Amino acid sequence: MPAADDVTAVDRHTDLHEPVLAWFDVHARDLPWRSPRCSAWGVLVSEIMLQQTPVVRVLPRWRAWLARWPAPADLAAADTAEVLTAWDRLGYPRRALRLKEAAQAIVDRHDGQVPADPQALRALPGIGEYTAAAVASFAFGIPETVVDTNVRRVIARAVTGIGLPGASLTRAEMRLAQALMPARTDRANRWNAAVMELGALVCTARAPRCDHCPLRERCAWRAAGSPAAQTPARRQAWAGTDRQVRGAIMAAVRADGSVDREGLAAAVAKTGRLGSHRPAPAQWDRALAGLLDDGLLTDQDGRLTFPR
Repeated sequence: MPAADDVTAVDRHTDLHEPVLAWFDVHARDLPWRSPRCSAWGVLVSEIMLQQTPVVRVLPRWRAWLARWPAPADLAAADTAEVLTAWDRLGYPRRALRLKEAAQAIVDRHDGQVPADPQALRALPGIGEYTAAAVASFAFGIPETVVDTNVRRVIARAVTGIGLPGASLTRAEMRLAQALMPARTDRANRWNAAVMELGALVCTARAPRCDHCPLRERCAWRAAGSPAAQTPARRQAWAGTDRQVRGAIMAAVRADGSVDREGLAAAVAKTGRLGSHRPAPAQWDRALAGLLDDGLLTDQDGRLTFPR
């Protein structure tokens, strides 16, 4: 049960469901993983790919991935080097390794079928609370409460009246999100998707389109005068970081199949992925050591390759 203060907040906002769901009926993007024909595996793949990666970049990779590996058993049997190559420029390539491990676990534990049980989903490698809840809700119609950054932002503004949520999901936030779920299962699952979409398209972090929001007349944040967020939106640094160098190294190996360790800088330069950045020797060493430690690259007698 939600705490008393959470219940009070929900009592004041029982009129949120209808406008959000009606807005979603009109404005929801036509995404392939939302299709009733999409498999649970397709939903799982989409959720992994969409972590910290925008939809526009995910769409072509998701389609190619499902065409190549339409079921968990297909990915489980795939060569790791092939998987990392297919991940292409989605970023955070450890997700590709975790997805392959999850596929193998699905084959080993669940006869090759993505499990519907949320606890079984959480037990898969690389599957956290959010992903398990999202797959249960969107693939199987089990009304788990799905709370990502977009959902947190909509609830923070519309219900609690603050500009942005804190850096980490709190228990109070989770209780409130659970309490806001519609009672009917079908509406609860659609609510999950609708609030997420509202945060992605309208209630954005830096430039919310309040005039287009279905909650503009009910939003506690607007009623309070849209006060500045106490927690400013964080911009993820990229240029000049180890992440940029790691990505460039991966791109060089992806392009050539293998790269001589001594000629790494020259191979990376050919990709153009570093722009004007020129890493110091210590950064090259640090980035390469991280890729080797993460199992994303192997060193075969001085040749850097993807693992097999």
